[in-house]
Amino acid sequence: MHIPWDDLQIFLAVAESGSLSAAAKRLRITQPTVSRRVAELEAKLGEPLFVRSVEGVSITSFAERLLEPARRMAEWAAEADRAAERRDMAPRGLVRVTAAPGVCWELLAPFAAWMKTRLPDVRLEVLAAIQNLDLSRREADLALRFSGPSQRDVLSVASVEYEVAAFAADSYVKTLPRRYGLSDVAWIGWAPSLDHLSPNPELRRLIPGWMPSFTTDDFLVQMRAAEVGLGAIFLSRLRHRFSAPTNLVELKLQLPPLRRSMHLLCAKSALAIPRVRAVADLLARELERAGR
Repeated sequence: MHIPWDDLQIFLAVAESGSLSAAAKRLRITQPTVSRRVAELEAKLGEPLFVRSVEGVSITSFAERLLEPARRMAEWAAEADRAAERRDMAPRGLVRVTAAPGVCWELLAPFAAWMKTRLPDVRLEVLAAIQNLDLSRREADLALRFSGPSQRDVLSVASVEYEVAAFAADSYVKTLPRRYGLSDVAWIGWAPSLDHLSPNPELRRLIPGWMPSFTTDDFLVQMRAAEVGLGAIFLSRLRHRFSAPTNLVELKLQLPPLRRSMHLLCAKSALAIPRVRAVADLLARELERAGR
């Protein structure tokens, strides 16, 4: 039986995202289209692929057999797209860069404006996501992540190490005792759905019985909460040419060293595409400059 790649692409998006709506967003088509195409594929195969529930969808045992071949096809389809790109043309067209929402807001949005004077024919699309998009499948061309590559065909173009510290609005700092410690501070943290993200686990280890004073699933809301004096937030000490002014000041706390790293990642084959290489080179230079 021949299964068209378009059908497997939709199956894979639903299987990996866990919902029809998320798959539609990922593929940039409508949810009814996803639902219809899944139903058509199930009818063609004569087997159900998904179990529907109020929480979303989960794959059946039959669908499990299709999952890994579909993933391999996705990687090969992306590789074919890259191979078909002309290598001798000037940088031109769309480059998609993904990063955590805070990095997109703080670095990538102003970088895009700065880049336009240097690469006028290149357009940047910034994808703010907590989850990692797959560079091997060309879900994005470049990624800024807090860990190095985990796939053999993805490499780190550049990286920078930096320290993390606690910051709060001066108005909040004035409400703290003259000598304050970790447990005296009201901490802004992640909502339960993102409880695994830093700094929630670290604060839970450092402060017995720790509970955040304010939670949200959005980094920009965390920043705003800190700015209006709701509590303290952990931020990078890394400064770069695009760093936005802020009213937050660093808290004087006895903390263990909190070091992080940021990596600019790209699929090896994508670096041969002129527009991707041009953007990667500019971003790499900015990371190296910030780390000096």
